[in-house]
Amino acid sequence: MTELKSFIDDEEILKALSKKSTKEDVKYVLRKAADPESTGLSLEEAAILLNNTDPEMDEEIFSIPQRVKQHIYGRRMVLFAPLYVSNTCVNNCLYCGFRTDNKSLKRKFLTIPEIQREVEILERMGHKRLLLVYGEANYQPEDLVEDIEAVYAVKTLPSGEIRRVNVNIAPMDVDGFKVLQKAHIGTFQCFQETYHRQTYEKVHVSGPKSNYLYRLYAPHRAMEAGIEDVGIGALYGLYDYKFETLAVLKHAQTLEKDMGVGPHTVSFPRLEPALGSEMSYNPPYRVSDYEMKKIVAVTRLAIPYTGMIISTRERPEFRMELIKLGISQLSGGSKVSPGTYEDKNVNHEEKQQFMVADERTLDEVIYDLVQHEYLPSFCTGCYRHKRVGDMFMGLAKKTFIKDLCFPNAILTFAEYLRDYASPQTKEAGQKLIQKLLAEQGSPKRITDQLDRVHQGVCDVFF
Repeated sequence: MTELKSFIDDEEILKALSKKSTKEDVKYVLRKAADPESTGLSLEEAAILLNNTDPEMDEEIFSIPQRVKQHIYGRRMVLFAPLYVSNTCVNNCLYCGFRTDNKSLKRKFLTIPEIQREVEILERMGHKRLLLVYGEANYQPEDLVEDIEAVYAVKTLPSGEIRRVNVNIAPMDVDGFKVLQKAHIGTFQCFQETYHRQTYEKVHVSGPKSNYLYRLYAPHRAMEAGIEDVGIGALYGLYDYKFETLAVLKHAQTLEKDMGVGPHTVSFPRLEPALGSEMSYNPPYRVSDYEMKKIVAVTRLAIPYTGMIISTRERPEFRMELIKLGISQLSGGSKVSPGTYEDKNVNHEEKQQFMVADERTLDEVIYDLVQHEYLPSFCTGCYRHKRVGDMFMGLAKKTFIKDLCFPNAILTFAEYLRDYASPQTKEAGQKLIQKLLAEQGSPKRITDQLDRVHQGVCDVFF
């Protein structure tokens, strides 16, 4: 067996960050990034933008990601919810509320009936995509398959069903991922947390997660096993944000080189307070809102075709600022501990992984998006038509994917408005749909399908 070697080269990243940015440098990189034919940025070019200290040029940096994202995906915003199956964990990660040494946390591992009751509640909100989240415990791939099959089996009237199950789980070997792949999962999501190896070893005190290289290569193994979509990310606050951002970019480039396609998604979790974790209250490298905006903007320009996710760790108004910088997916109505969609009287702090900053309902999140003329999407059409992995990215790179994203977002949003929306959201959403269709010339292929939705047909997609 070939010995694994880290593809994260600290010297390469530090060298890229060592150069002081000039105004001319920034303008050159932005011209490249704004080009509709741009395929992204190099580490050195991304570093130029991260290193910029001129506020005027930062505003230039912030002005472009929205155009880039809309050129590829349009105004659609994909919505999902996390479903925490367990907070039981054998790792001792200093920043996490789930760490095994945290005796204040009330542990819970949902049974199949409990999972299905949570799913029913999420379906009645209108959700179609779930992210199953597990602490790292002694479970087998077959156990996860059983959970996933149980999620897909839940159907609630009038149109409640989960059409895409993504998973955030501990890394497996290739054989384990092959078992998981057969359960029709969507994206396998695994965050490196910090790519800086010395920091990684310091904060991951014990447990399987302390193996830096095994975790680093988890997306490679998942793709080798046939899982075509993977999600990566860093936990901002553990180490220098510029280093982590370039490391995420390097990870994306390495997946593209080695596996033929980069990550389907990149997430941007920021270290938030968690019961039983002193480090989470005092991050070693606290990231400001302004720095977070820079991270998101530069990532969109560096890997323009990748889906970018922001969670309810961030405040509602700040989430909207980040959406304007290129975010394309977000959670809504989220709970971050097992069993808390059903049990509303539980003390969330005693069971959750971190503090939630956006506690709005899904309907409130959607209404806010509509007020800013973003098109909420519950589409899962690509996954049912096998437009995944390199096929999806190929369509995105040719900017063809938005020709599918727009109509499918319209149709799935109309289904949500018909079956789940509050009167206020329904009225605002219908006006937005009519406005966006008028801007497109009300294509008959879309309006005919929209009529079917209005007649009560479910799951209409191209």
